[in-house]
Order: sequence, then C-alpha cells, then structure tokens
Amino acid sequence: MSENVRERETEREQERDDERVGCPECGGDVVADAEHGETVCQDCGLVIEEDTVDRGPEWRAFDAGERDRKSRVGAPTTNMMHDKGLSTNIDWRDKDAYGNSLGSRQRQKMQRLRKWNERFRTRDSRERNLKQALGEIDRMASALGLPKSVRETASVIYRRALTENLLPGRSIEGVATSAVYAAARQAGVPRSLDEVAGVSRVEKSEIARTYRYVVRELGLEVAPADPESYVPRFVSELGLSEEVDIRARQLLVNAKKQGVHSGKSPVGLAAAAVYAAALLTNERTTQSAVSEVADISEVTIRNRYHELLEAEQNAKGAA
Repeated sequence: MSENVRERETEREQERDDERVGCPECGGDVVADAEHGETVCQDCGLVIEEDTVDRGPEWRAFDAGERDRKSRVGAPTTNMMHDKGLSTNIDWRDKDAYGNSLGSRQRQKMQRLRKWNERFRTRDSRERNLKQALGEIDRMASALGLPKSVRETASVIYRRALTENLLPGRSIEGVATSAVYAAARQAGVPRSLDEVAGVSRVEKSEIARTYRYVVRELGLEVAPADPESYVPRFVSELGLSEEVDIRARQLLVNAKKQGVHSGKSPVGLAAAAVYAAALLTNERTTQSAVSEVADISEVTIRNRYHELLEAEQNAKGAA
C-alpha cells in the first residue's frame, strides 16, 4: 500500500515539474527572478509565480570576512585531515564564549574532554598513521610553496597507498614525500627531486625509489617533467622580466626540435635557458644566482647553456 502511495506522489511531482518547464501562455522559457521572488516567462513576461520562498540566509554580508563570521555551518570536508575535518576541535584556551577565565573545576573538566576527544579522533593505528602523514604532507607542501589543490591530490595519493597496503617495509615520511612529488608533477607545478629532498626527512635515493614504487602500484599517470614548466618560477625568483620568460621558452622549443633535451635533466635545461635568455635580452643575472634558485651546479648551467645556443643556431640555419 505504501509503495503505491509513493508511486502516486512521484507521478504528481513529475507532473508538476513538467508543468514548470514552459510558460502556460506562450510556451517560452521560464526563469526565476531571485531579486523580486518571482518566476517569470522570458518571452512574454508573464508572472507565473510570486512571493517565492527565499531559501538563502536571513542575514546580509558585505565581505568575505563578515560572511564567514555570520555563517552557521562547518568547514567543508577536506582530504588534508585524517578525519576529513568532521571532528570537533576543543580550544586550548581555558575561557568561555565571553572571554572569561574558567574556574578550576571547569578547567579540569575541559582537560579531560580534550584528552578523550584526541583519543576518539585517532582510535586505531591507521588513523594515527594518516594523521602523521598528512601533517608531513602539509608541512612539505608549505615549504615548497605548493597550492592547496596539490596538497589535496597528495593526500588522496597517500590515502590510496594506505588503503592498498603499500606501506609495509617503507617509512611514512618516504611515502608522504613521494605523494607530494607525484602530485606536484601531475598538477603541472613540478619541483625537482633535490628541492623535495631538501624539505623532507628522508634521503633522496629513498624518495626516488618509493616514488617509482607508488606510481607503478597505483597506476598514476605522471607525464615526464617539461623544462618549460620550471621557467616561470625561476624567472620570478630571479626578478627578471616577462621578455626573459618568453625568450627562454623559445630556446627550449628549439632544443626540443633538435632533440637536445633527450636524456638531460629538465631542471638543468630550464636554468640554462633562463640564464641564456637573460644574456640575450641584456638583463643582469649570474650563473651563481641561477644555480642557487634552481639548486643545480654552475657547471651544468654552462654546459647546457652552450648546447641551447647551438640548437638555436641550427634551427635558424635550417629555416
């Protein structure tokens, strides 16, 4: 009996939806005017429904800060926290909502609540593992200047590795670092292995080994690093102009056409292209400055610099 009632209600709702599709007078498109609380026809202007219920908040806000203060909902869920941000946080300050200090009995009560809240947030070894790893990911991403989207991707990669049991025999820090490295390359904002190793607590060789293992086991699609993706960051950190950026990209395009980039470090090629472009556009920079920004040796810059200029000369000669 109840199933028949549900079917009838579903049919009635479908009929109402069908009736709202077009204007009853001319069959034109119907739109909702939120400002006046009306539903009107775009073609003939017929007011089909008025005094529509406003489903928005009853308060007004004139900037983002005021909107955040007045909003009565929680923060959105995020993969960057082990519990996805759904747990309760108890403030460490022993004060009430009015800023007054709590009494001794209330302070003891709040201390017990904090202790039990922390225990419930990490109830098993898996959650403790995840909490430590996601903290490491956030720390390394901040040190590398990676955006929030990359941190989210790295957190998802680590969660997958944990779910598919890839951690036995490997350190939490090693898998977390490889997740950050893979996420940065997938997002098109790569960091060199040396840069990642500089903010990690594990050795470069372990990062490389764990990265290859995680990518292979999870089937991640990570394209080879493009030297051009490093150029904007190097140019910005050296304080050079946009002209240098464009010229460096041209040098790298010619190098790819000549096959010079094959088998060479993309970071070294990008650094050499920036140095060569700065010289060609009469902007001041030194090999040591570029070497420090790119975290590679000056010898590498000199070698790649000559190869890039030679490739450009060959490209002009072929044209």
